[in-house]
Amino acid sequence: MSVLNIFYEGLKGKVRIVRGEGVYVYDEFGRRYLDASGGSNASVPIGHQAQPVIEAMLEQARKITFVPMHLFSNEPAELLAQELLKVSPPGFGSVSFVNSGSEATEYAVKAARQFWMSKGRYSKFKVVTRWQSFFGNTFGALSFGGHTFRRSRYIPYLQDMPHIPPAYCYRCWFRKDYPDCDIDCALYLDRVVKQEGPENVAAFIAEPIVGATTGATVPPKEYYPMVREICDRHDLLFIADEVQTGVGRTGEWFCMEHWKVRPDIVTVAKGLSGGYTPLGAVILAEHIAEQFQREGLSIVGGHTFNANPLSCAVGLAVIRYIVENDLVSRCRDAGSHLASSLRKVQMGHSIIGDVRGLGLMVGLEFVRNRETKEPYPPRVGLCHEVAREALESGVVVYPGSGTADGVSGDHILLTPPYIITMEQIDELAKALDGAIGAVESKHPPST
Repeated sequence: MSVLNIFYEGLKGKVRIVRGEGVYVYDEFGRRYLDASGGSNASVPIGHQAQPVIEAMLEQARKITFVPMHLFSNEPAELLAQELLKVSPPGFGSVSFVNSGSEATEYAVKAARQFWMSKGRYSKFKVVTRWQSFFGNTFGALSFGGHTFRRSRYIPYLQDMPHIPPAYCYRCWFRKDYPDCDIDCALYLDRVVKQEGPENVAAFIAEPIVGATTGATVPPKEYYPMVREICDRHDLLFIADEVQTGVGRTGEWFCMEHWKVRPDIVTVAKGLSGGYTPLGAVILAEHIAEQFQREGLSIVGGHTFNANPLSCAVGLAVIRYIVENDLVSRCRDAGSHLASSLRKVQMGHSIIGDVRGLGLMVGLEFVRNRETKEPYPPRVGLCHEVAREALESGVVVYPGSGTADGVSGDHILLTPPYIITMEQIDELAKALDGAIGAVESKHPPST
């Protein structure tokens, strides 16, 4: 079949990938590419063609592949829920399965809304979110997100939700420097909740580390403890979007564990199924699950393929593979080597303004002037040029634009499989060094 029969997003002249193995994918001509994006942003944590997962898929497919969740339960879903609660921090009590990160976002917000309704607090419906965030591409998820470009075409269809500035120290929206900033990005949540009226606000939603929109921006260590206190003070639920950061990528099973903060609702997807099948999950804190059980309520908002046994069998195999191979600690070690390798690359290229991230989630932000942090004009499309040069060098990266303010700014995001070796990280860094150098020669920095 011709590729012209498929309506593609993104880059023109698609490379046709025919197989994968470990951290590599191969095109129809046999050329090998190191998958430093992990599929599409953190979707392939344990690598391509992990045999235990494939065997689990086949075993389940021989039994049954579809069970309607409004009528029946199934063993893979029950076992996966148990495994997810085992690796979650204490205090979580229930899991619901969906098919994507976007669905998980909307399901989490539905859960928050119905939680407050069950308590007779019907006015609590607003969700405070952040600019430069991304929770998915459905209209609901876009409403709660702050990705300017992805929202712009659909504004008439989106709900108007209150947005606050991101926790983005490299480009502080308050023009302050950490630590002498009072963490104004967190305090702004308190201000907006008061302006909206706490009686009208149901939840605050955030990615622990922002991925696609800003390229692995890590907040100050005080940020999430302050957010948790503000949510508690105003009776807000805290929803953590761990779609990219969860399932071990940052060196903890869930990224929020780095700050010892427990959200009320956690969403996961992408890496949960290892890239083998669509799957997402919403994990509810005990006090939320118990409220629904006490009132005899369910969350209204299921989808046809929710908790299908084939996807849940895959998710179960992925979680067990990560546990059995101690891949969460590997993310810490490999991530440290990746970050240090990229900082060495940064020393040779003044267009790399910042290298940041946690574990195997690392971003590089590009600037025209390192001293002033001036971004390249959007028309240059610098991040896409870097991605194309990297692809020519045999490395797949995820490019992002609008990094600085939703319009200007460029970054690439690296989320390779957890099984990547130190030698493969060196291979990745060398390829990026050459790719960035080629782009820098075409678009030299300003002085």
